[in-house]
Amino acid sequence: MTRRTDAHPDPADPRVRSPLFSTWRVGTPTRQRQTVEAFAAAWERRPWPDGDLLAHHVYTGHDTATVLHYSQWTKTPAQERVDEIDSAVPGIERLGPGRYQRYRSRERAAGDVRVPGLIVTVRIDFEPHAAEQRRDWIDTVLRALADDPAGHRGLIAAHFHLGGDGDGTHILNYAEWESAGAYDAAMAAPGEGVGSPTDLWERVRTYPGAKGFTGSRYDHALGLVPG
Repeated sequence: MTRRTDAHPDPADPRVRSPLFSTWRVGTPTRQRQTVEAFAAAWERRPWPDGDLLAHHVYTGHDTATVLHYSQWTKTPAQERVDEIDSAVPGIERLGPGRYQRYRSRERAAGDVRVPGLIVTVRIDFEPHAAEQRRDWIDTVLRALADDPAGHRGLIAAHFHLGGDGDGTHILNYAEWESAGAYDAAMAAPGEGVGSPTDLWERVRTYPGAKGFTGSRYDHALGLVPG
């Protein structure tokens, strides 16, 4: 059985060994809603897939044109589900899927029970010759967060994933924020983006070989778990 859940996923769950992220470009707000509904229908009328799948979550982009999928599993979804969704909402452009490995997280504080009001994903691309430095870059970010005088209390957690599937030159940060307002306030604070004007944050921003940052904002729209 498959059932819906309002609970957000925990990317730091030690059982998750092969997270998969995929972005679907659907074009309009109406097609966003139709895609989420078609996805839910295709999954809820079928048994939960066998294997290591713990949960599948769907998010609607604030750009009103994309849908993000985050799966905590090790097997690809059954093709019959994809065919049914394509029949209900023709013309979906799929960017991915991409399999990742979570490297480290800035986990939520003990006792913090806030429900994320905004999910922000940031893709950080590296030059091929600097790909082996991705872990050091993440380590530097986590040190910068820990030492930041601003504190960023609106940030609940941030989970850094190393890109795989033959593209080992980028990082995906899945960040959980208390609200869109808290994220906007952090971005408007002194400095360039999230992070105070400290030496560590300057190292993050000017890290040799890091060539680009692409951020996207999402709302959690659908959670599916075994029933």
